[in-house]
Amino acid sequence: MYSCTECQKCFSTKDCLTKHTNIHSSRHKCSECGKCFRDKYSLTRHRRRDLTVHSRIHSGEKPYKCHVCDKVLNCLSDLAIHMRVHTGDKPYKCSLCDECFSRSYNLQRHERRIHSNIKPYLCPYCGKQFKTDADARSHVPVHTGAKPYSCRHCSEGFLWRFQLRVHLLKLHNEGTWFTCHHCQKKFGFKGHLQEHMLRHVGAKSYVCNECPKCFYRASDLKEHQLVHSHSRQFCCFLCNAIFKRKSDAKQHFKKCSAAHVASVFVS
Repeated sequence: MYSCTECQKCFSTKDCLTKHTNIHSSRHKCSECGKCFRDKYSLTRHRRRDLTVHSRIHSGEKPYKCHVCDKVLNCLSDLAIHMRVHTGDKPYKCSLCDECFSRSYNLQRHERRIHSNIKPYLCPYCGKQFKTDADARSHVPVHTGAKPYSCRHCSEGFLWRFQLRVHLLKLHNEGTWFTCHHCQKKFGFKGHLQEHMLRHVGAKSYVCNECPKCFYRASDLKEHQLVHSHSRQFCCFLCNAIFKRKSDAKQHFKKCSAAHVASVFVS
């Protein structure tokens, strides 16, 4: 395990740590806003943006407004990208599956999470490996008990951002519900509504390449594909039993921990 001395983030390889530490280096720091970048190329790209746009980024000025949802942005290119949310345009297609995305970053994140087995980010508490820094950061509160997302109305804390959003919708009527026009079921996230709508039209677009089974969601297909795999990636830290599925590991751990507690009292 390789740990950053600046922010305590952990990495599985020395190379990943070296790339990360450049973020803390003043060598790649914007003189205007103080933002640090991983490498010289990223800093140069940040500086090369149109000077007018560049000054807006640092001043906070956002003169471009979406005529559909009134969101404001600081440059015309960002507005064009944002409009894809309303038009449904997704020009970036994954070469390994049928998923399409409105942003190149979302495609890159999809390829890392779904089609890559590289997990360079480690939890400093249990050593669990993650494919993205965001996944590692969201896992850490499980150990610390921290609830970083607080409601500004009642100060209730939440472990996950989506929990706060649902709380605001249900208790404080803040935000927008996404409603299914077939059954009137409400959802806190547009993505959840889109997944739900697939069940009304019967579209199972995720097909297993090992058998004829089809699924509504990519996550369901990924879970199913473990049936065809010989890998066992989930481990019980009490008895070291290993499992293909996370759900099986959780179920086992409940029984194993109960048995462990009982043995402690008996002894």
